[in-house]
Amino acid sequence: MPTQPVTPVRTAKPVRPVTPEQYVQDKAARSGSSFYYAFLFLEPERRAAITAFYAFCREVDDVVDEVSDPGVAAAKLAWWRSEVAATFAGTPTHPATRALWPHRERFGIAAEHLLAVIEGCQMDLEQTRFLDFAGLAHYCHLVAGVVGEVACNIFGRTQEGTLRYAHRLGLAMQLTNIIRDVGEDARRGRIYLPLDELRRFDVKPAEILQRSAPWGYSDRFTALMRFQGERAEATFAAALAELPAADRESQKPGLMMANIYRALLAEIERGGWRVLHQRTSLTPLRKLWIAARTHLRAR
Repeated sequence: MPTQPVTPVRTAKPVRPVTPEQYVQDKAARSGSSFYYAFLFLEPERRAAITAFYAFCREVDDVVDEVSDPGVAAAKLAWWRSEVAATFAGTPTHPATRALWPHRERFGIAAEHLLAVIEGCQMDLEQTRFLDFAGLAHYCHLVAGVVGEVACNIFGRTQEGTLRYAHRLGLAMQLTNIIRDVGEDARRGRIYLPLDELRRFDVKPAEILQRSAPWGYSDRFTALMRFQGERAEATFAAALAELPAADRESQKPGLMMANIYRALLAEIERGGWRVLHQRTSLTPLRKLWIAARTHLRAR
């Protein structure tokens, strides 16, 4: 009687555990952020530190953007506060904080830096409007200025003036994010453009929230967005003017990000500020090209 062929038993390949360093690298790469392309030009230890810090910021920001229940999101942010406390007590548990922990002393990363980022994200849960630019600037300080401060220290700051540059650059980039994301934020019921400026240009909040209405792209809205763009561009220029010459070489990654964001802002302007129904972005190849060009020119 012929024997039946024996089907070989297939065994599953063992799953290799993901290290904290690989986790944060994957998190940064998946984001497609302009920051990632600037990181590529750093020496290994600085790249590892900024990648871990960026991954932490993304984790916290994702709580607000991806969790629909405000109560659940608030609980998650509370957990992150406890994780920061545990991290600086020497017992980090999350891959992002475990990857960040070894770099805290060399690069001056403090608990208050991480807590400021969490506080900024907490504002996203509790506040969907800003009365004026002063209130918006405070929010930008928490979610972008503090990030700029940590980044410039990791890149190799030696001058006090570089801190002022980093905070102003963070503000400029966050203002650009706000311009780009007007429609996306409106879908979540948020308006980051200051309400007193909406009134100045006679744009009603409903016109932004009902972004599909045919009158969304009025001359009034275009004038409002042009004003926002001019302020962002002026903030970029002011930031770059404050960067001390002694730190220009070390701060190349920040200059790369500035040039990528300025190119994005110019692209939005060329598109006629049509940000209610679309989110303008640059291709990965273009971002890499801008980063490489900045690296060569150092400006």
